Amino acid sequence: MAIVQMKKVSLVILDSTRKASLKQLRKAGVLHLEAVEGSSPALSAYRESAAETDKAISILDEIKESKKSPALIQEKLDKDSAREKAKEIISLSDRKKTLFDLISQNKNELARLEKWGDIDPEEFKAFAEKGIFLYMYEIPSEKYQMIGEDCETVLVNSINKVSRFLLKSETELEERPAGLPAEAYAVPLPEYSTRQMKKNIVDDEHGIEVIDKKIFAEKKFRTALLNYKKQLASDIEFENLYSGMESESSNENSDGEETKLAWLTGYIPVDSMKNFKVVCAENGWAFVASDPADDDPVPTKLKNNKLVELIYPLTNFLDVTPGYHEYDISGWFLLFFCIFFAMIFGDAGYGALICALAIGLMAKGAKNGKAFSSVNVLVFLLGFSTMCWGVLTCTWFGIDSAKLPKWMVDLSFAPISPAKVGSDVSNTNQQIFCFILAIVQLSIAHIKGILRYRKSLKCLGELGSLLELWGMYYVVMDMVVDAVKYPLGITEETLYFFGIGWLPIPYVALGVLFFGFALNFIFSNYDGSIKDSIFESLKNIISVLLGIVNVFSDIVSYIRLWAVALAGAAISSTINTMAGPMLGKLIMVGFGVILLCFGHGLNIVLNLLSVIVHGVRLNTLEFSQHLGMSWSGTKYSPFREEK
Repeated sequence: MAIVQMKKVSLVILDSTRKASLKQLRKAGVLHLEAVEGSSPALSAYRESAAETDKAISILDEIKESKKSPALIQEKLDKDSAREKAKEIISLSDRKKTLFDLISQNKNELARLEKWGDIDPEEFKAFAEKGIFLYMYEIPSEKYQMIGEDCETVLVNSINKVSRFLLKSETELEERPAGLPAEAYAVPLPEYSTRQMKKNIVDDEHGIEVIDKKIFAEKKFRTALLNYKKQLASDIEFENLYSGMESESSNENSDGEETKLAWLTGYIPVDSMKNFKVVCAENGWAFVASDPADDDPVPTKLKNNKLVELIYPLTNFLDVTPGYHEYDISGWFLLFFCIFFAMIFGDAGYGALICALAIGLMAKGAKNGKAFSSVNVLVFLLGFSTMCWGVLTCTWFGIDSAKLPKWMVDLSFAPISPAKVGSDVSNTNQQIFCFILAIVQLSIAHIKGILRYRKSLKCLGELGSLLELWGMYYVVMDMVVDAVKYPLGITEETLYFFGIGWLPIPYVALGVLFFGFALNFIFSNYDGSIKDSIFESLKNIISVLLGIVNVFSDIVSYIRLWAVALAGAAISSTINTMAGPMLGKLIMVGFGVILLCFGHGLNIVLNLLSVIVHGVRLNTLEFSQHLGMSWSGTKYSPFREEK
């Protein structure tokens, strides 16, 4: 388990060969480049095309295929055709949105004029040509009689205490008549007749259906657009680098001409430097390689064996990468994640289903030579781990152990098996096991810290943190597990190391805790001066004191493994209790089977979410905090051609 050492490389090339050199550099595929911000018309065009293509793919995905729809055979497109196809799809979508807006506008107009009946603005124009000008008004019914005699009106209707009337005039009105009460408000004429609006709605809805069919037909180009999107991503990366490289004219050469140079900076794994030197020699490039500085944005490349690499699909999914100067904990992550996964699921039956799923994935992957991909093997490993824990605890689909075959009970492990020692004892022992996991995993973190700072007195600060952890373990046992069996004071029940009465565990535990705190207080900030380290701790005395509380909470945090598993077991048992009576009646067997499948399926999903929340957290938060890791790294991603 190691983070590959990197070299910082500054590469200098002739500006006249910039494009050709970048193509060769991309072909070599070993240099992780520092971020540059390019700017050029070509780059803007690529980015615009990428945005259009991405939008077109999203539009295609919005149209769902029905089960009766025939399978579409994907067709290929060249770059120019793909760009035009993306624009066509966007144009169809824009037209569809326009039709939706028109339908909404027409429906709003019809709702506004609903109480007026059929309205045609052309009829109003026809009356106006004959010298009869009509205007639409609405007024509260009780105010209609207040309209002045100088206003000639025609009552249309009175509905819901609102009267609608036409105001008649022999001349076109430019101002509101004085005889109209303030409560009367004008109703604007629509642009089209209500009949025309209804027809437009029907036509526009039909137009949307036609567009949907056209867009659905374009789904046969989805794969081609995805490939075009990948090509654009490569073009954008190349053009961004090409236009963003720094350049400068050097001194005049022997012919009196200035030579313009361009350069870029990146990082290369030390084991790739030999090949990189060959590429530089072949292309006439100059470079300088050095060890990265502490503040350089060095990418992280992990190098592990095949077993440890099984955790990569999970860390890639979580998008977590250790910093270059942090630890590679891939192996520990895999080990403890398997344990956490097994304890949270906690059921041998569920583990068997997960193994069956993994075997199915392997069989499917065998067709293209990917049977033993990292994902498939990881799923099988997690399922097998769950089976092992379920066997040890005698848990099979939440079935009461009294109803299980004797050989299943015999296979279980007495300290944690309810079938052998009872629920209360097994629960207590499982809690203790959770805290043992905490002390082991968190101790590993501080042992790594001791080894890392072994040449500095700062290692004593890590030793202090380790002793704090061990001392606090006993405090947790007292407060959470059993205050009688693990007392903080000396009582008749106090346990002693190896029966030696003058060495009581409580005093030893508390002594270790306070001695560890003292070491941590003095040396945790050591950087060449003990005095400065103590002064730094004094400045942050509140944080230092809270550190003791954090150690306690970090250990207690591991009890979540037992608590979540207990909740899952309760759900399984409840489902079995509900479905049991149904299975005893022939007519209800089908409903019972459906309930069992749905209930246990839901429980598996909940357990999976719990693993993501709790199983991952213990590795990336509690364990990582004691390691001093922030997962602030950037994954090594060299400039190279995509296959």
